[in-house]
Amino acid sequence: MKERLVVALFIGVVLGAALSLIAQQVVFKDIASTDELVAEFYRIENAVSISPHGLRGKMDEGDESYILVDLRSAEEYEEEHIISAVNVPAYSDRYTSAYGEVDRIVNSFKELKKEYPGRDIIVYCYSTACMTGRKIGGILADHGVYVKHLNIGWYEWRHDWNSWNHEHEWETDKVEEYIWSGEEPGEPKPSSEFSPCTEGEFGC
Repeated sequence: MKERLVVALFIGVVLGAALSLIAQQVVFKDIASTDELVAEFYRIENAVSISPHGLRGKMDEGDESYILVDLRSAEEYEEEHIISAVNVPAYSDRYTSAYGEVDRIVNSFKELKKEYPGRDIIVYCYSTACMTGRKIGGILADHGVYVKHLNIGWYEWRHDWNSWNHEHEWETDKVEEYIWSGEEPGEPKPSSEFSPCTEGEFGC
């Protein structure tokens, strides 16, 4: 009887220790997994997302390291677009998407890559919430073409200047300097105006 009790106690201690160890590993694994997911999120965000203020800074500096692509319809592009943007329509008109025209879209971007080797391609569509840039980006990635994504869309750039610029630039008509009409992209005018943005990977 006494021997059975000792054996039972021994088994209980061993099982308790084993379960405790497994529980700790599960908890630590979950923490490690969460940390890895957070790190991966920021790696992806920094690889894909382009700050509109940072883009404006590139325009002001005459930086030619990028190609900006407007994905809206040709009709809307010709009315007005962000200065320097070229048009690869993902819409056949302002109401109808042309996502099915995969060959045309992919080939247009491949031509841009050939024409401007080494430059980042940055796409934008209608608004921050618009999924067009993300969908086209996914289609392109499936065909070996990789693009970046402007953090805002046309509506915010044109009509919500205050939301993405610094306070000392509010209530100005400066937005007009960054808008162009017609079939041509337009060329930004370099500016020496001070920007509070820093250089390098931590810039705007």
